[in-house]
Amino acid sequence: MIGPILVLACPMTVAAQNDSKAVALQEVVVKGAKVVNRPDGMTLYPTKAQKGAATNGYDILRMLALPNIRIDDTAHTIAAINNKGEVQVRINGIVASRAELTALTPKMIKKVDFIDNPGLRYGDRVAYVIDIAVRRSPGGYTVGTDVTAGLTARQGDGMVYGKWNRGKGEWSLSYDYGGYRLRGQHNSEEAAYTLNDGSVYTMSRNDRETLRKKAQHEARLAYNWADSTACVFQAALSGSLTRTPGDYSVRDITEGTTHYTATDREWGHSSSPVADLYLFRQITPRQSVTANAVGTYISTHTNHCYNEGTPYQYDICGRSASLLSEIIYENRLKPFTLSAGLNYRYKHTRNSYLGSTDALNLMISHSLYAFAELQGSLAPLRYTVGTGVSRLYYTQDAHRYRYWTLRPKLLLAYALSDGLQLTYDFSIREKVSRMAFISDAAIRNNSMEWTMGNPDLRPNRETEHALRLSYSTDRWQASIDGYYKRCSKPNMAHYQRTDDNQFVYTQTNQKEIDVVQSMAYASYWAIPEKLQIMVYGGIFRCFNFGNDYTHCYTSYFCVGSVTAYLGRLTLQAYGDNGNRFLEGETRGFNGAYSSLQAAYKAGRWRIRLGWANPLSRRHVAHCSDLLNRNLRKHIVGYADDQANRVTLSLSFRLSHGSKRQATEKRIDLSDTDNGIIK
Repeated sequence: MIGPILVLACPMTVAAQNDSKAVALQEVVVKGAKVVNRPDGMTLYPTKAQKGAATNGYDILRMLALPNIRIDDTAHTIAAINNKGEVQVRINGIVASRAELTALTPKMIKKVDFIDNPGLRYGDRVAYVIDIAVRRSPGGYTVGTDVTAGLTARQGDGMVYGKWNRGKGEWSLSYDYGGYRLRGQHNSEEAAYTLNDGSVYTMSRNDRETLRKKAQHEARLAYNWADSTACVFQAALSGSLTRTPGDYSVRDITEGTTHYTATDREWGHSSSPVADLYLFRQITPRQSVTANAVGTYISTHTNHCYNEGTPYQYDICGRSASLLSEIIYENRLKPFTLSAGLNYRYKHTRNSYLGSTDALNLMISHSLYAFAELQGSLAPLRYTVGTGVSRLYYTQDAHRYRYWTLRPKLLLAYALSDGLQLTYDFSIREKVSRMAFISDAAIRNNSMEWTMGNPDLRPNRETEHALRLSYSTDRWQASIDGYYKRCSKPNMAHYQRTDDNQFVYTQTNQKEIDVVQSMAYASYWAIPEKLQIMVYGGIFRCFNFGNDYTHCYTSYFCVGSVTAYLGRLTLQAYGDNGNRFLEGETRGFNGAYSSLQAAYKAGRWRIRLGWANPLSRRHVAHCSDLLNRNLRKHIVGYADDQANRVTLSLSFRLSHGSKRQATEKRIDLSDTDNGIIK
């Protein structure tokens, strides 16, 4: 579970006033600027051509060409290219679902805040936050649908949505469905095991036939009541159901001179209802209180069987319940804004493993986080300074642990001249493992390998420094970044060879991980409002210091896109060389990606044709090399369904009625960790 989280640079609670001042000044100095630098990232103002060409949130974000962000508006995915962490997308401060991004009306967008150094309150695994500010939302009613179908693969999704306003209240309802049936995903693996007697035992595992199936349903009902901006109340109920009706792989196994076939099968389903209550109250013109409480229940049932060497089968029945809450007080004083808050999380997990694996994991965790910060400006310097303290407590059978962390934050932004800004950011935070890895269950992966949890895992501290020089005009947007992170006693991969020549993977607290990265980014309007060109690239260097190994790695990355706005027709070409990384003892590569898209808008309808990874017969989705001294592996994962992938999308929107001021939800809490080892 994510530990107590906090905003020390709290852009959703205290930055609104400072942001509005910065924007006003910027518009006076740089007329028509489309990008405004901010201490923790930048604010982008979509152009009239971009908003006119887009029909939903995915469209507009793809057109903005954000650095390190890969947006596939056909598959409805948003991911970080550099594998730094998750990308969190919000609309008016609320974490947005696929349905909400699809239902978004681009013409109502005021600005997009791109935060590439978010505070911990967004979550320990969140590397980027994209917050789309909507000035006003359609009143009366809005209904629409968006459907995407694969023309070269059995893959697609669709959704319907509606909003109805009456007086101070607004009801919203959405239903989202997605699924696939793919046969082109398969792995090729070569492994070499050094046994206790010093001999080397080799094996190859190659998928001959595979099938991947999935169906997912999600529905959400919400009521929002707003008395101007003085009081906002929102209640939401949502639920999701995911089914994996039967995945399998028929695998050719070679052990020395022995050849045979093994079959890997898995099926399962999960469901998760969520209740969300939110309240914002303006006490005085300067003071406000914001509170949020979220209750989540996750039920998971899976079955897995594999007959490599000997039959191996187990069932998992998982139950998880959590309560997340946060309250924030804000006082806009002069010349700074004071904010303070308290975050509390409780989670109870009960996962039962039956069959070849027999274990019962009962895990309870509590986390509490308290913080205070000041944010202000001493022209031309803007600053955020604060500190907090967190307490994490969890139990797992006989294991008990308490962990305290002091978490300071400093953010400085200095305006060197109009459009030119230098920013420095420093923070210390805690990193907590997934619940699954602090359990004591052990799962067999194949005839030679196991994955085992470690209840003695401890959170670790991460110290980060970031320096950026950024420049923006009405046609140029450019930046140069330097980043350094030091992880003390991090959770790192550990492989143990047993007396009977089994190889067990787990995680332990080891020495240190250091990361250094530099990057340059540029976006240019070659023809204003018509042709935009974006390119960026950089170098990544990491150092992994384990207890019995040291691995270092250097990689390079580059990305480019060209977008043309031709009235009702929009054309875009995009490409990147993927992501190369080293974590613990695994050197990995997430495959390169390229796409061509054409979209045409006619009234309330929009049709989009996408061509992903064009002219490629086989798509490498990922590959990895395991560098352990006793276990060497080379794995290549193919996703041939994604090679030459052609998709067709249709969307329709109808709205009628008055206009209604959009409200802003300044806290958002969520829980998706089921605590199951995979």
